Amino acid sequence: MTVTVRFAPSPTGRIHIGNARTALFNWLFAVNNKGRFIQRFDDTDIARSKQEFADSILYDLHWLGVFPDVTEYQSRRVEIYDAAVERLKAARVLYACYETPEELDLRRKVRRTRGQPPVYGREALTLTPEQVAEYESDGRRPHWRFLLPNFTSDPLQPERTEVHWNDLVRGEETVDLASLSDPVLLREDGTYLYTLPSVVDDIEMGVTHVIRGDDHVTNTGVQIALFQALGAEPPVFGHHNLLTTVSGEGLSKRTGALSIESLRGDGIEPMAVASLAVLVGTSENVTAAHDLSELARHFDPAATSKSASKFDPDELFVLNRALMHHMPFEEARDRLIVLGISGDKAESFWLAVRGNLDRLSDAVAWWRILSDGPQEAAEFSGEDRDFLHQAFDLLPEEPWNGTVWKDWTGKIREATGRKGKPLFMPLRLALTGRSSGPELADLLPLMGREGTLARRP
Repeated sequence: MTVTVRFAPSPTGRIHIGNARTALFNWLFAVNNKGRFIQRFDDTDIARSKQEFADSILYDLHWLGVFPDVTEYQSRRVEIYDAAVERLKAARVLYACYETPEELDLRRKVRRTRGQPPVYGREALTLTPEQVAEYESDGRRPHWRFLLPNFTSDPLQPERTEVHWNDLVRGEETVDLASLSDPVLLREDGTYLYTLPSVVDDIEMGVTHVIRGDDHVTNTGVQIALFQALGAEPPVFGHHNLLTTVSGEGLSKRTGALSIESLRGDGIEPMAVASLAVLVGTSENVTAAHDLSELARHFDPAATSKSASKFDPDELFVLNRALMHHMPFEEARDRLIVLGISGDKAESFWLAVRGNLDRLSDAVAWWRILSDGPQEAAEFSGEDRDFLHQAFDLLPEEPWNGTVWKDWTGKIREATGRKGKPLFMPLRLALTGRSSGPELADLLPLMGREGTLARRP
């Protein structure tokens, strides 16, 4: 058996880091089990689903390093769902209902006032042919519900019916089907809700493991019953905890909160996003993995907490800095070229500045400082200006090597008596215009003697 997983978002917006968590859980599980990853778009909601969002989701996944084995669209598979509907009707487990939303809402309110759970009472099963004919003559079109197997002989007398499964993440789970309404599978207009296409596709595509957010735990009980009604063995289920904002709010594609697109635009590295998306809310330390193969070695779905995890964007910048500080030049080269950083000095420059970068794009400012001098001239006291004039007079002649900074500051210390911050800070400000940054011992050879003298106040 080949392990087969799927990521099945609705293309109704741009995915956020919570969606990426689900995609990565599936991808890493497939990697660790030498399995297949199916990208499936739940686009049966024609009004809200857009191809541009599907394309953006694929782009975001590729940026993260996730490359599906196959991509499917549910809107192109309606005939398969239609056939499943006919099978369910023939088995008498799919029945027509004619209630309006207002009528259903009123019934729920009545049940609550009677101390009963607000589930659908299966009133449609008691309709006579004459009542059905009257509804249809009034222009009502039915929606179709799946009859849950939560009764012995009379569906109007549901009884506790437990569905059990061993969850990959949460361990033993139980759902009582008697506590649920029969789910609507088909709307009045003939379009499908999520449940039926998802189950049919999982069967048809040979999905062996369904890994998704824990907001689907209750759905799983219903879906297991539907798998069985269609004569199929249910897959293994796993439900990971959800990510929330720092204030505890849920993430949403509609609002664009913490979208992968926005994080990429902020200069966050894909492995910073992937590392935090996967490791937050688990027993693993949240550290920046260099690539998905390394992250896969730290991935264990069972190590995930059962409670929601708050996602702090500031942690992304911590991970991003860690990735920057250890990124080899070979990995950065092509991106630096795009930023205008190239030539004989590019590698030495990168090794000198990477330890001071939050984002790769921050290298541009240091390249300009190195090439053109400080972007804003620093202001010095009269005493510091005299010190700098004397210091620049002591600048060693070329050729320079890796010890030029040490040699120069040694001469300055001997001539002026300055040391520590009073010696180094005026030089740093004169050379870079900044009070902190890369080691001047690394920058000075890149400036050269002529470029260094050009910064003399």
